[in-house]
Amino acid sequence: MPELPEVETVRSQVAPLVEGRVLERFEVVDPRWCWPLDPGALTDAVTGRRIVALARRGKYLVLELDGDVWLLMHLRMTGNLLYDPVRGEGGDVPYTRVVFGLDDGHELRFCDPRRFGTGELMLGRDARDAFFASRLGIEPLDGELTGERLRGLARGRRAPIKPFLLDQRKIAGVGNIYANEALFRARIHPLRPAGSLKRTQYDALATAVRDALEAGLAAGGASIDDFRHADGLTGSFQDEFLVHGREGADCVRCGGPIRKIVVGGRGTYLCPRCQPVPRR
Repeated sequence: MPELPEVETVRSQVAPLVEGRVLERFEVVDPRWCWPLDPGALTDAVTGRRIVALARRGKYLVLELDGDVWLLMHLRMTGNLLYDPVRGEGGDVPYTRVVFGLDDGHELRFCDPRRFGTGELMLGRDARDAFFASRLGIEPLDGELTGERLRGLARGRRAPIKPFLLDQRKIAGVGNIYANEALFRARIHPLRPAGSLKRTQYDALATAVRDALEAGLAAGGASIDDFRHADGLTGSFQDEFLVHGREGADCVRCGGPIRKIVVGGRGTYLCPRCQPVPRR
């Protein structure tokens, strides 16, 4: 579930706490997290290195360590990166997959109930860049996402616009929630062929994607399932959804009922009045 706003929220909270600290202890509790890389090899590569920066690319958290070593983390559906998390009975932190012990006595834990989260080791900036170049497209909040750029990416594509927005190789960081919200803001039906929009619609959609993501950031992300801030608290963007998760509720714009359909295998919310179905 965590999308760009959720990942950026965690990054902005954790970065000031860990940058400049030495990764004194590193333990991979669940080998699936870094498979096929051997947990011991990963531990040897990162332990004892100073954390230069914690950045983000798309939905990835990018931990830069001295010596040009990079640890790329993806929260996937249910992952959380928690700082000094509250321990349960017996002193355990539930669903811990990785432990980062810092030289100031604090720790980070990558916790993930469904074990989908991943870690990737990159040795050198070139390896990092090649990894992202093959997987991620433009960053929507860095000035790259314009109507003209969107139009160029979608040219000739007959697939629906909703799966197009979810394709990380086109636009990095947009997931199901923010695609639903952006399409409603732009008054575009999710089944509209991606390459069939008018110039004004591409402009409106680029603006809507940015606006939806920025609204999510301002609210600290959405916590509708497992997502938590680094301190364990929840985001509040779920209280501001215009269409997502609001099936049967009144549209905030026209008063008509919000509907739920399935597009590309994903639950998709829309207002049939504000987002008219495309003609054949």
